[in-house]
Amino acid sequence: MGKTLCYIFLLLTCCLTCKKETIEPIVPQVVEEEETITDGKKYLALGDSYTIGEANFADDKFPEQLVKRLRDDNIEMADPQVIAQTGWTTTKLSQAITTANITDTFDLVSLLIGVNNQFVGLPLDSYEVAFEELLLQSIDFAGGNKDKVVVLSIPDYAYTQFGQMRDPETISAEIDEFNAVKKTITESYEVLYIDITPISRMGLGDPSLVSDDNLHPSAEMYKLWVDLMYEDVKGIVQ
Repeated sequence: MGKTLCYIFLLLTCCLTCKKETIEPIVPQVVEEEETITDGKKYLALGDSYTIGEANFADDKFPEQLVKRLRDDNIEMADPQVIAQTGWTTTKLSQAITTANITDTFDLVSLLIGVNNQFVGLPLDSYEVAFEELLLQSIDFAGGNKDKVVVLSIPDYAYTQFGQMRDPETISAEIDEFNAVKKTITESYEVLYIDITPISRMGLGDPSLVSDDNLHPSAEMYKLWVDLMYEDVKGIVQ
């Protein structure tokens, strides 16, 4: 009988100990948010998936890479303000700009838009009108100074695995048509035009330049974009 009582006591003690261990609160790990930098030259990036950096980490998209490189050159830059989203056409970007109700004046504005107009089959003449309106807005955001605006050409997604599954020859031809309109309008306002399309056409030959989704640029391709535009942009913000 004594042994039985002893055994029951030990069993209850063990169970209570286990119960105590299972109900101890789990202290969550606190992850510190990265500090937002608001001091310095202001940069507004307008666009679509190519500007938001679809399929990339936040620091890998080209506006962030560009700002980091400028900071490395001891140029004080605030974090870029990005108005862009995957799938946006010129209409969607225009609507988002209106919703954003931008009141700041920027030291640098980049504009990259048009691929989704081509992708969904919107007419070229409507793009011509819409792009010009967006360009004029970009100049306004730069305080009316066209020298602070940079327009990037539309990349050619035919040179990705995704594009190869569609009609790559037609895609490239239409991208060229859109870019011709884009360049003509940009240069008519004496705004800097950066032709990144040839870099995008390196994607099939060098898969490292395309992200894991087989469509969007990788961080490595974005770096090449930044390399191409850097000296011009540096001259703008200095």
